[in-house]
Order: sequence, then C-alpha cells, then structure tokens
Amino acid sequence: MGYAVFGADRSGRPGARFGLEFVVPGQGQVTGSLADHWDVRFEEAAPVRQFHFAKGSRNYPGLYWSATVRRHVGYESWLERDHLKLLDFDRRIVGIASQPFRISWEQDGVVRRHTPDFFARWADGTGVVVDVRADDRIADRDAAAFEATEVACSQVGWEFWRVGVPDPVYMANIRWLAGYRHPRVYQEAVSRALKEAFAEPTRLLAGAAQVGQPIAVLPVLFHLVWTGVLTADLRGGVLNGATSVRTAGEASR
Repeated sequence: MGYAVFGADRSGRPGARFGLEFVVPGQGQVTGSLADHWDVRFEEAAPVRQFHFAKGSRNYPGLYWSATVRRHVGYESWLERDHLKLLDFDRRIVGIASQPFRISWEQDGVVRRHTPDFFARWADGTGVVVDVRADDRIADRDAAAFEATEVACSQVGWEFWRVGVPDPVYMANIRWLAGYRHPRVYQEAVSRALKEAFAEPTRLLAGAAQVGQPIAVLPVLFHLVWTGVLTADLRGGVLNGATSVRTAGEASR
C-alpha cells in the first residue's frame, strides 16, 4: 500500500506526508504537519474529539483516574479501559492521554483521517501510540488506518501498538490491583512491615497476617504490588491467599 505525500510538502522531512490536528488545553486546536509538531507533549493534550455517550450504544465510554498522571483519562469502550489500566500499571510510562491527535494522509487520491486511542510517554522521553481493537473487529478500512499510523509513528521515532483482547488472567489481576492504585491507600507503617514480612517469598495471606488484621493490611499490600514495591506472578493464576509474594524494591512512582 503506498502513501502519497500529504498536502504540498514534498521536502522528505520525517512526518511531512502526514497532517496533524491536536488540542492544547486552554489554547484550542492546532493544525499543521506531524513533521512540525512531533515534539509536542501529547501526553498533556486534550482529547481532539468528544466522547459520545449514546443510549443503546454497544460501547461504554467513561473516565478512568490514572495513578500515573493523577487525573482522569477518557476511554470509549471497556476494552480501551482495560488497556488504559495496563498503561497505568506499566512503571516505564510517565504520561498518558486519550484521543491525543488526529492524523491525515492521502491514499489513492483521497484524504484519510484517523484518531488513535492513546498516546503514552516512556520515561526515556520517547512515545508510543496505541490503537485498541479486538482482532475479530478489524475491517479493511481500519487495517489501512492502523498501517498508516504505524508508518507515521516510525517516521518520528515513536512506537505503534495495535492491541486487542489481553490475557484474561493477567487482566483480571490488573483490574483487581487497580482498585488499590490511589495513593490514599498507602500507609507508611504498614508498608514498612509488609516489606519486612515479604523479604523472602511468602504466601500472600500468611505474610499479611504477620503484619496485622488482613482486612486492614490487604489494601496496602495490593497497593504495594500495584506500585512495584512487592512483586507477585500476575500471569500464572488469579491472585489468592496462596500466591507467592516478595519484596521487589522501592516503587518508581
């Protein structure tokens, strides 16, 4: 599939063939080329389009409070919400925005447009653009849009992910831990005791019982797993009282 140069810019600059629209909070919409704006902090951009809440819709849009950016980030489906939680859990990521920009390009004489679902910023400063779509729901038109987006990202040094339905066991654990992501769950004294209790691999419930009443200790324990202070196998099975947990080190956020 070939992509013609976007607009009149035939300079060959990385990203020049792609048009770009994005919204700067408090300033409004900006239009230009990807070549001229690739270094914008898109993790701080406002959504370039509104989220639609329609009665009877098959999608379930909403807002998710991100522990990474300490604010709400929008999503347009439960599958997007799951991947938003996965981004939030990834301690390599320091910034997240939804509907961050709209790219446009010329294909077969027709101008096409596409709005990716998320933009995330790695701690090293590079970016990743994420499109969420289940494997069995990708039409030819969608596949072409994802391919063009991947080309655009590669030209400016970003990664591109097209992600589908995540592993159910891992996702179940992330959903559970996300319920304890807020910093208000943290308690210094309990955290210190838990790190001592799990200095060596110990069963989750047994280690919690060493510290105090599980009903009071477990929320802090799950928060520490979320932040990476404690580590557990989140892919081998659903978290339970027998899950092996161990102190991993201080959290990165």
